[in-house]
Amino acid sequence: MELLTIGAFAKASRLSPKALRLYDELGLLPPARVDPVTGYRLYAPRQLERARLVAWLRRLGMPLARIRHVCTLDAAGAAQEVRAFRARFEAETAARRDLAAFLVDQLTGKDPAMSLTTTTEPLAIRYAALSDTGRVRGNNQDTAYAGGRLLAVADGFGRAGASASAAAVDAFRHLETGAVPAGDLLNVLADAVERAERAVRGVTATGPAPDETGTTLTAMLWTGSRLALVHIGDSRAHLLRDGELFRITHDHTVVQALIDEGRIGPEEADSHPQRSLLIRALGRGTDGTPDMRLHEARAGDRYLLCSDGLSAVVGTEEMRQVLTTVDEPEPAVRELVSLANRSGGPDNISCVVADVVEAHR
Repeated sequence: MELLTIGAFAKASRLSPKALRLYDELGLLPPARVDPVTGYRLYAPRQLERARLVAWLRRLGMPLARIRHVCTLDAAGAAQEVRAFRARFEAETAARRDLAAFLVDQLTGKDPAMSLTTTTEPLAIRYAALSDTGRVRGNNQDTAYAGGRLLAVADGFGRAGASASAAAVDAFRHLETGAVPAGDLLNVLADAVERAERAVRGVTATGPAPDETGTTLTAMLWTGSRLALVHIGDSRAHLLRDGELFRITHDHTVVQALIDEGRIGPEEADSHPQRSLLIRALGRGTDGTPDMRLHEARAGDRYLLCSDGLSAVVGTEEMRQVLTTVDEPEPAVRELVSLANRSGGPDNISCVVADVVEAHR
């Protein structure tokens, strides 16, 4: 078998000699033989298929450690890994797109200022919040809050979960008053998230044995014509518009990541052993980066924020039925909590319902 010099192999594989030397050092693409006298690397023609795969995966931006794993798989397994990498890339791109849209809205100055005290906006919100321990848990680690500007649901976990969820929501309550220029809205929300993160970490800092205490947080800030969303974890926000219910948040869980990557189907999620494991949350040991975006409000819109104590046991269609048939927010939150309890109430249940209405109503 005639071996190829590193130069000839580089040209055929579309990898540079420098890259080939690096991949040899990493054990990713070792040469077939190294000349004992000259030290030249020599490659077998049969190595071209693997080398070309490495080249394409690098063009995708796949990390070398993951490429090494892909190269150990058969064709079907390698294809699955590439699909998973694409799904994660698309999810990260979507998050950047949402943040870019948020920033563009600010820079174009759709609202010259967001005054948190003015009463002249054409739209307003009516709201209600309710939190319940459920039928199984001994204490309630959720926090639900609804005010004239701020809507929030947080689901705490760990030894001091109740304090963590309350601390996260409290870190946002100052946004109920004062004035925030529209161009500074993104910075204001980012600062509030940092305050929430510090507050949650501080909950267990003075305890005798700090644990992995933390909390989810899904919050919306009313600007008078738009709702600014901050979301981290697996609490959820939904929008009811024209009779259709849309989920507008993406769960930050291991199971959702597996679904995104095509490793499991949605039907497997409810029974998956890691269905409650978060990959993003406020607190110790997790990524605290939230999703943030803006939603244009319309009169007649209804928003639902809830912890997984509701969404895990009450189906989307059941929630839609309540939200479309119960007119006022307060009886709507009561009925949603009751539905969860009638379904066993295995977890704490929290929800907020807010209606966008004409301001004079």
